[in-house]
Amino acid sequence: MHVLFFQKRKKPTETPAVPLTAEESQEAEALIANLESQLQAETDIDEQAKLYEALGLAQAKLSRTEEAIDALEKSLQAKKSIGDGYKKLMSLYNAQRAAAARNGDDAKIDYYMDKMEEMRQIAKQLTISGN
Repeated sequence: MHVLFFQKRKKPTETPAVPLTAEESQEAEALIANLESQLQAETDIDEQAKLYEALGLAQAKLSRTEEAIDALEKSLQAKKSIGDGYKKLMSLYNAQRAAAARNGDDAKIDYYMDKMEEMRQIAKQLTISGN
């Protein structure tokens, strides 16, 4: 029996993102336009949070990372939650951190690590409060 302690581990293979069809892209674009229109008229904070979350998820679907992050952050500012928007934002932060690591950008690595820590604090607060 041979045990290799310093054997290089294989990285798990990432499944590539499936590109959207033209129809799916058009639907997402229409949804984004509709959500942006609704946001201009909406004054209820809870409803704004839902609209921003839906907007961020649609933008993420179109790989508009910066816009998605902005909308999802606004959703969490309006109302803290750990739903789909929270999960997507954490995923986007982690992807940005990984890209910064590949590029050797320590400042951005720290920035996104701090953002992910803020997200963990939100989850902790909501878990403790029972919301």
